[in-house]
Amino acid sequence: MPDLTKPSGHKFDHGHALVLSGGAGRTGAARLAARAALRIGAGVVTLGVPPAAQFEVAAQITALMLTRVADAAALGAVLGDGRINALCLGPGLGLGAGALVDQVLDGGHLSAARRVVLDADALSLIAEDGARMEALNAHAVLTPHGGEFARLFPDLVSLPKVEATCQAAVRCGAVVLFKGVETVIAHPDGRCAIHAATGARAVPWLATAGAGDVLAGLIIGLLARGFDPMPAAQAATWLHVECARVFGPGLIAEDLPDLLPQVLRAVAG
Repeated sequence: MPDLTKPSGHKFDHGHALVLSGGAGRTGAARLAARAALRIGAGVVTLGVPPAAQFEVAAQITALMLTRVADAAALGAVLGDGRINALCLGPGLGLGAGALVDQVLDGGHLSAARRVVLDADALSLIAEDGARMEALNAHAVLTPHGGEFARLFPDLVSLPKVEATCQAAVRCGAVVLFKGVETVIAHPDGRCAIHAATGARAVPWLATAGAGDVLAGLIIGLLARGFDPMPAAQAATWLHVECARVFGPGLIAEDLPDLLPQVLRAVAG
């Protein structure tokens, strides 16, 4: 397990993650992701919120920060802050947010200095536009479940899961984390890792609304900390399942981030 200790330094030395939120009534997914990113050790986590949802989000957060993101131009201005080194798009974002995805993928923001997690609605927006797929690179992590994978890579779904994920990573040039009881993580350079939540690590209660948003948040928090995309995806997957194992049946997604301190203490011995 990677070292998650913070021996010294200013909060910005431990990364600044930006999580984009959907509109009013659709902010919960982004808030779950943002809380997970903060719990995993990102020094600063900011929610980028459309004006109509600003008061809704402000009433729900404390340690998380908030900034207005009205449109793609506003997102471009926010990303002018070079301290933002990790970005999460998708949880609750809405299918009308294509311009925000384009701002990130076409605006030169996807680089070693600013890694990106693309989840949920962002994946559907990529699936509908081949140019977005072509703009991806190895600094991005895609986190599809089965339905999203089928939309992104319809010709690969008939293959065994490991082979399909590896081919998908090569095709899009990004890290692909294909979620499920058997989660497969593939890098375009050919590396592949498998995490099977079976046997002693079976957590059927992890199949609950919002759990995937928390996973996206864990990855973006680790990217903010400076982890490379592949190990960030691997560590986040293991921690996600471990938190669910510690809690047991009755888990809801809100429980997962707050279990991290206990899990990390156990890992540290």
